[in-house]
Amino acid sequence: MIEAFLIPSLAVLVLLAWGIDYINGFHDTANSIATVVSTGVLPAKYALVMSATLNFAGALAGTSVATTIAKGIADSQHVVPAVIAAALMAAITWDLLTWWFGIPSSTSHTLLGSLAGAVVAHAGFGALHTKKLEEIGAFIIISPAMGFIVGMLLILIILWVVRHFSGHKVNVVFRKAQLVSAAAMSFTHGQNDAQKAMGIICLALIAYKFHLPVDAKAKVIIPLWVKIGSASFMALGTASGGWKIIKTMGSKIVKLRPIHGFAAETAAAAVLFTTAHFGIPVSTTHSITGAIMGVGTSMNASAVRWGVAGNIVVAWVLTIPISALLAAGFLKLVAPFF
Repeated sequence: MIEAFLIPSLAVLVLLAWGIDYINGFHDTANSIATVVSTGVLPAKYALVMSATLNFAGALAGTSVATTIAKGIADSQHVVPAVIAAALMAAITWDLLTWWFGIPSSTSHTLLGSLAGAVVAHAGFGALHTKKLEEIGAFIIISPAMGFIVGMLLILIILWVVRHFSGHKVNVVFRKAQLVSAAAMSFTHGQNDAQKAMGIICLALIAYKFHLPVDAKAKVIIPLWVKIGSASFMALGTASGGWKIIKTMGSKIVKLRPIHGFAAETAAAAVLFTTAHFGIPVSTTHSITGAIMGVGTSMNASAVRWGVAGNIVVAWVLTIPISALLAAGFLKLVAPFF
């Protein structure tokens, strides 16, 4: 199916999708390594290499999220090439804007908001699969709440288990344990977020009448070149780092020690493994931020910088409507070219 690149407009869509993958990589690097860097467990350059490698591996694991994007958001006959181009351009614009200001917004939700906005501008609300969108919309609230609750419970359990250990021993143990939790977070980030670009590329292939087979569970069989390309651009973006957001996630919300970083990363990874299994495209950003807030609240509610947290939540609320409006605007610009 490499012949897809012989169609110039389709090639542009594929490259735009890989572009959002690359931007997602450096925009969301903080999700995977902010805590492990801020607690001093790993130097930033080694954390980036580890995260990029595991992002690549995670991107190749499973296709449930990609199937949701490719088949679950809207009727495929209304997802024409111009709609896909507008959605990708809007998502790239919002991701770059929030990265510039160091705001850990959700690439997942800007993609979904952009795609929904472009579809509505093209064919009206009736073209959307509202039931699936309601489920995804619910997880905008559920995923950070799950991260918050699991993070809070996990740190309380861990603190009870180690209550008789010396502070030095606890620090030594969890500096090592945090390597495992950061690795799990990196893997699940790749598993969740790279699949979204795969789903968009599959939408583009369907729009250009390429046949994509499905397996016995009705999941789209993603072409190997789509998987490798998406995984590679995600890993390259991660390796380039997103220092503004790393600073926000790692220290501006709450000051963490290795034991707290381990709890936050483990909680977020558990949420992401679960949602990826069920094909629900949730936000890694929302999950890890919720977990960090939950861990911080268990330490002392005043330890959380709620002003910073409030700014992040405002960005979360604005992401989908602004992305949808941007996509509707971009659709008018790109329609003549597709």
